[in-house]
Amino acid sequence: MPNVPDFSELLAGARHSAVHLEMRDSYWVEKEKGPFAEWQAGVRLDRDDRATWWRPWLDLIADSVARGVEIRRARIVSEPVTEYIRFEHSGTFTNIAAGEQVRWLPRRLASDLALPGNDFWLFDGRLVRFNHFTGDGTSAGPEIRDEPAVAKLCQDAFEAVWERAIPHQQYTV
Repeated sequence: MPNVPDFSELLAGARHSAVHLEMRDSYWVEKEKGPFAEWQAGVRLDRDDRATWWRPWLDLIADSVARGVEIRRARIVSEPVTEYIRFEHSGTFTNIAAGEQVRWLPRRLASDLALPGNDFWLFDGRLVRFNHFTGDGTSAGPEIRDEPAVAKLCQDAFEAVWERAIPHQQYTV
């Protein structure tokens, strides 16, 4: 497997678009363990205190959007949603404030869609970064692919999900 560039490098190289499809109902990535535990204990992000939001992630998104990159994220979720999805939903206002567009698709509405086997980011419709996870949701590392057929599969899947998905402001958990 070729070396996978750092995510910030991939996003910096994007000229027009970056789309992200998430298909798991829970993740257990190291950097989210603390914030998720705090959320479970009742702590919520303050909408008026941007300095406390997830950094440097949101700065990276805002900088990319400011230079003309359209960033869209779609999440396929089981309903009723998991506690982790409630956590993600409660903090998504920060993604939107940074310039991302976010939509949610109940899994029952995705049954007839052809989807890749893993979450992914697709940059400019040509470069795919698959995110692999173990069964318990920990990261198993990324994979980069640039074959046109793989990029097309991901682009078509994302657009099909996006078309059906519910904008964040309208989706309740």
